[in-house]
Amino acid sequence: MSSLKDKIVYVCSECGYDQPKWSGKCPSCGAWNSFVEQRTAPEKPASGFSRENRQNHVAGAIPLKHVKGESELRISMPDAELNRVLGGGLVLGSITLIGGEPGIGKSTLILQTALSMQDKKVFYVSGEESARQIKMRADRLMENIGNEMPETLYICTETNLEKIFEQSNSLQPDIIVVDSIQTISSDYADSTAGSISQIKECATSLLKYAKESGIPVILIGHITKEGSIAGPKVLEHIVDTIIQFEGDRQYLYRLLRPVKNRFGSTAEIGIYQMESYGLRPVSNPSELLMNTHSENMSGVSIACTIEGIRPLLIETQALVSSAVYGTPQRSAVGFDIRRLNMLLAVLEKRVGFKLAQKDVFLNIAGGIKVNDPAMDLSVITSVLSSSIDIALDRDICLAGEVGLSGEIRPISRAEQRISEAQRLGFRKIILPASCLGKIDRKKYGIEIVGATKVEQTFKYLFG
Repeated sequence: MSSLKDKIVYVCSECGYDQPKWSGKCPSCGAWNSFVEQRTAPEKPASGFSRENRQNHVAGAIPLKHVKGESELRISMPDAELNRVLGGGLVLGSITLIGGEPGIGKSTLILQTALSMQDKKVFYVSGEESARQIKMRADRLMENIGNEMPETLYICTETNLEKIFEQSNSLQPDIIVVDSIQTISSDYADSTAGSISQIKECATSLLKYAKESGIPVILIGHITKEGSIAGPKVLEHIVDTIIQFEGDRQYLYRLLRPVKNRFGSTAEIGIYQMESYGLRPVSNPSELLMNTHSENMSGVSIACTIEGIRPLLIETQALVSSAVYGTPQRSAVGFDIRRLNMLLAVLEKRVGFKLAQKDVFLNIAGGIKVNDPAMDLSVITSVLSSSIDIALDRDICLAGEVGLSGEIRPISRAEQRISEAQRLGFRKIILPASCLGKIDRKKYGIEIVGATKVEQTFKYLFG
């Protein structure tokens, strides 16, 4: 009788596509030099599952109308920002994946949340740190929380998935945290921890365990140098919620942004400020993202943008100077450089400002990355202000998308932006004129100015 032999396959590290031979380019996702060799054990035939008894394993189909639409039970988190991003709490039996740059604060956020949950039993599994290291970080975080170290937080430094399940079955926790999924390995996958087959096997087993037991699982995941979640793409399909932790480690602010959420909206964001004792939720980020100095400086304007569903007033800074070298430089921090080049072309073609021999540098204050098209009007205003060296009044904010013909296009949630600007004490706000038709200006204590063209805005601001 011939013995079964291991099978060698080549798996794409980007998308998980496998094939029997190595090739330079993945035919599925198009990535180059992404195939790695993996040795897999032959699959065992499923016992007791033949064509004759297959019908016993198929669930009966019922009309959708007869399905009971009960709301999902949730665990309310002590962190208001995390609760907002999750859609109101952690759903029982769900599996949540949190990813971000190394050192951005993923483990800190989850650990300080677990320390604050005095009435819930949390099973914290770490494959990266020892129990002593976790205790040192917990002691530092407890200085901010103020309570005593909870008796309901259990630490386990284990990387074997089957042993983790044994511990969980005996402990019966309310929440399971796995830090990180790339360090966990299963006996049923014949490869090293962090490989595609191991991540897929462990994530699938954790999903099945969460659904059967009703215990929510929080996974902390690594990311690649391109910023995507490390591992096969199927990992992102398996989990219920994907949360991306964004921010620059050189700045104080962190953004918690949901990429996928089966139980809530992906339009919410959470904002935190990194302190020496951990992450502090920021309830009013607009006041922190604006410079409060009284001296007016050229090249600075205030943009009223929307991140998720929250209005933010962000300081936009621009610097225009003569090009030292033959080719002018274009640099942007927190803003899309391609969109900046498009706006500079609009300024030169439609408005007549010659910037071809000028260096242009743009910075969004606070290290926040903004994708809202309504930032356009503030960006070109800052560039023009720096170019002509005339300061803009500090009590004016702007919001509007700029088209290629120089027109100011309508934006979403104009009334929400007006209310935020009024709450922070601004005297004027400039918006697209097409957004003001249904707005009752009398109920606002702020002057609302409508604009249709870029040059019209410039004449109003600079004369």
